[in-house]
Amino acid sequence: MLSIGSYTLDSNLLLAPMAGVTDYPFRRLCRQYGAALATSEMLSADVSLWGTKKSRTRIPQQQEAAPRSVQIAGSEPRQMAEAAYASVQQGAHIVDINMGCPAKKVCNKAAGSALLRDEVLVRDILQAVVAAVNVPVTLKFRTGWAVSNRNAVTVAQIAEDVGIQAIAIHGRTRADAYRGYAEYETIRQVKVNVGIPVIANGDIQTPLDAAFILDYTHTDGLMLGRAAWGQPWIFWQVGEFLRTGELPAVPDVYMRSQVVLAHIRAIHDFYGEETGVRVARKHIGWYLDRMTSDSEYKRRIFSATCSNNQLAAVNDALGMIALTQY
Repeated sequence: MLSIGSYTLDSNLLLAPMAGVTDYPFRRLCRQYGAALATSEMLSADVSLWGTKKSRTRIPQQQEAAPRSVQIAGSEPRQMAEAAYASVQQGAHIVDINMGCPAKKVCNKAAGSALLRDEVLVRDILQAVVAAVNVPVTLKFRTGWAVSNRNAVTVAQIAEDVGIQAIAIHGRTRADAYRGYAEYETIRQVKVNVGIPVIANGDIQTPLDAAFILDYTHTDGLMLGRAAWGQPWIFWQVGEFLRTGELPAVPDVYMRSQVVLAHIRAIHDFYGEETGVRVARKHIGWYLDRMTSDSEYKRRIFSATCSNNQLAAVNDALGMIALTQY
């Protein structure tokens, strides 16, 4: 089992925080399928912005199972400390610091993975956040700023030195963005050089990927991100394979259809119908990409995303897909 501070997780599989994706309905769904921790979408360290409707939906919900983890992003130590304290006051059990986001709008503010260029500032931010809260603080970052500057080992050692309780590393640099393939040698070197839990992230698409990466890096856990789009049951599949060595079957079409409908219903309940239709659209697309390549069925589903009766329309289209599978 993986422990983060005083919290012992049910497994060593975690859901990666992803802006616009890991909202409360999706976090809850992934946890139902075996994600032991599901960190919130990234929050700006500027707490004055937290009053917006969008930001309020990103803060961990009180009804979420413990431990609740929130991710914050910023570049000013005092502001990051204030954001960490505020997130704990609002119910977070773990505070995660983002130094991995490669998006230009984040890096242009010297936040996210841009911070990896300044190891002194990295230390100042981590120290300030750890000192501000009485809960475990974790760090998510990349292997470096560029291939010629992979400083993940140094950053990891700084993190351990100031009291960070666990680190998650994406096997790409900031310059890589999401292009090419993740590399795991740097992650393996980090694990050799620190004593705190290390979690590997990047290109974990299948149970076989998961087993290989754990064996190669000897990390304490795995963090899945894009692999969970349209298939939250990937956590169950990976967990079963790691436990038994046998590849579990993909859930049948009926079960997958029920997951889709339950997820859409949860999105509508959380956001309301007007926003819910828009939020559900991308998830429906991901589910359909996993289920079929037939353009007609996709057309039916995508047309349903604009419908006021979205659930009924999606249910009808999924029923047609199920009929073709038997």
